[in-house]
Amino acid sequence: MTANVLHDLGLILAALEARGRLIRVASEVDPVHELAGIAARFEGGPRAILFERVRGHAFPVCTGLYWSRELLADLLGKEERALPQYVSGCIRAWQQRPVDPVVVATGPVLEVTEPTVDLGRLPAPTHAAADGGAYFDASVVIARDPETGVRNASIQRFMVTGRDTMTVNIDAGRHLELYLEKARARGESLFFTLNCGVGPGLHFAAATPAEAAPADTDELGIASEFHGAPLELVPGTVSAVEMVAHAMIALECEMVPGEVADEGPFAEVTGYYARREPRPVVHVRRIHRRRAPVFQTIISGKEVWNSVGLLGEANVLALLQRQVPGVADVYFTHGGCGFYHAVVALRQKRAGWGKQAIMATFAAFPPLKMVTVVDDDVDIRSASDVEWAMATRLDPAAGILVVDKVFGHGLNPGFPGYLGAKVGFDACRPFPFRSEHERAFFKPVDLARHDLRMGEPRAAPGTGAAAAIAPPPAGGGAAM
Repeated sequence: MTANVLHDLGLILAALEARGRLIRVASEVDPVHELAGIAARFEGGPRAILFERVRGHAFPVCTGLYWSRELLADLLGKEERALPQYVSGCIRAWQQRPVDPVVVATGPVLEVTEPTVDLGRLPAPTHAAADGGAYFDASVVIARDPETGVRNASIQRFMVTGRDTMTVNIDAGRHLELYLEKARARGESLFFTLNCGVGPGLHFAAATPAEAAPADTDELGIASEFHGAPLELVPGTVSAVEMVAHAMIALECEMVPGEVADEGPFAEVTGYYARREPRPVVHVRRIHRRRAPVFQTIISGKEVWNSVGLLGEANVLALLQRQVPGVADVYFTHGGCGFYHAVVALRQKRAGWGKQAIMATFAAFPPLKMVTVVDDDVDIRSASDVEWAMATRLDPAAGILVVDKVFGHGLNPGFPGYLGAKVGFDACRPFPFRSEHERAFFKPVDLARHDLRMGEPRAAPGTGAAAAIAPPPAGGGAAM
């Protein structure tokens, strides 16, 4: 394996800047609401953002690493539309030939160990207007199964509640919830490390669905596939749980089963606020960091839709192509928050496989609420093209499949208590195909061979002021 820059956020930021994909904000910003407000103006654009001066703090903050698949594809050296296949291939390679992490004596994250724990010295931002406080929302949790010792990686949200305490929301069904329950049964605390400022390989490992990475496997090895070299860890200093050697910041933490305090609200991936409720308390026992760390945060929205959605797509695509003949591609839509709506392209071979694909997709990724299956002549990344298929090919009497009272994602208001209804749409042409469902196409033409003369569009009178205050386009606008 040949190492690349993906193991080190500092090298990643340097690579992005060299490619013109980094916005530097040199003016001072308030970490309470202002930082996220600026980031939201550039969300989805082709550049990440580095806030160099954060009020009251010595360290910068970065965000936006995942909010554009174009940016992520450029960083990974892949075609944008090939990302799901690439991610799926890395996970499959890990499943077949796992490359385990290696524990080394020291690493950049141990350059400084704080003499006292004070979370207020770290520039954790407060994002949305009604958020309950400052959050760690992009850091990777490493924990060990209290019975087997197998490591697990995950991403949860942590609200800072004091100098050395946080509260954490643990998604139901995640391995971390299982570990905490095992620790409770053994009368023990659960120790873990929280690793802030890491690359996409670790984020992908932490977001890999349990269907692809069972509880008895060390999924940290997935990061090694993306890094092109074994992931390096350093020993913990207060427990047997390791830290990521090249993380910017690492917290050694302890949870006492049964100890809870209020967490939230928090503006979640759904576009709604997660409610304030009693959730597990986290005691931070030690803080390690680089001499000049960069704090990493994620704005809930397109960054999550792309990073988690990409992992969901990869897993669903790999499973479907083994189970359903003719599956060509899968896309988790942004309108579906990257979690809740999958569109599947199917090259039909027999009647009835559209509904088969719906059921297999729900099984492959339980958070989904909707699945739409279309023929492979439909652009599944175009909302209007998918809508066209639904409007002209969906038979409402036979093509809609509703499953009631089934497990879903608790952050979705449609699944109170993780229970709700799911719906699938078979928007494929009837098989065998009939001439009335043959799509009209035009001949591809090379415009470079023709002399085209076009005027420049001009704004209508009176629109200049509105244009002046409009937010930057999705492309990201001018660098600061």
